[in-house]
Amino acid sequence: MPELDLRPRGPRVEGWTPPPIPGAMQLDGRYAMLTPLDPEAHAALLFRAFDGHDWVWDYMPVGPFASSAQFHRWMRDAVATPGIVFYAIKDKVSGRFGGFASYLRIKPEAGSIELGFIAMAPQMQHTRAATEAMYMMMKWAFQAGYRRFEWKCDALNHPSRRAAQRLGLSYEGVFRQATVVKGRNRDTAWFAAIDSEWPALDEAFRLWLDPSNFGADGRQREALSDLTRLVRATDDPTL
Repeated sequence: MPELDLRPRGPRVEGWTPPPIPGAMQLDGRYAMLTPLDPEAHAALLFRAFDGHDWVWDYMPVGPFASSAQFHRWMRDAVATPGIVFYAIKDKVSGRFGGFASYLRIKPEAGSIELGFIAMAPQMQHTRAATEAMYMMMKWAFQAGYRRFEWKCDALNHPSRRAAQRLGLSYEGVFRQATVVKGRNRDTAWFAAIDSEWPALDEAFRLWLDPSNFGADGRQREALSDLTRLVRATDDPTL
């Protein structure tokens, strides 16, 4: 009689096919447009958007930048870095580029991808365009076949932690002394959403982004964090 195998193992992932790596595509929404980050087209525009707001770079591995030329040089090197795909973010209401974001730690064989290296100028922060940009990047990843969508940030960066939770990503803990950034210790907070959660998150985003969710004064009727609360597996205890 064969011996029973009592060792627990995860369920089989039937029919698994690694998804494609994101490339030079444009994502177009109602409020935002994402286009491949191009130093020649975007460096000067984004430098002006960030100029005078050095705090934007506090938790970033780069910046602040002393000149447009310095920013251009960094952007030229950044877009040439293997394994990271940058996009410029345009607010279609104002017609201005106001930030950038990227896919990184792209692991098609595992079905995981991270949204990170995000910088938003003050005029783009807390706008429908900023939220829709994150939604479109998440939507592309899950529709392409990724199983896990990650967000990581400095554990001291509470605005980023709030943003991750608002977007419906579940808190997964803190990696202590994960790295050193600009000569300072960084503990890293982890958040993620998985593919089984995506249909409900997609519905939450579409409800929030619908024009009927906003009054004549621009105020939201329902908060996105309320719409995603029931989807999140775990909440960040620090918030």
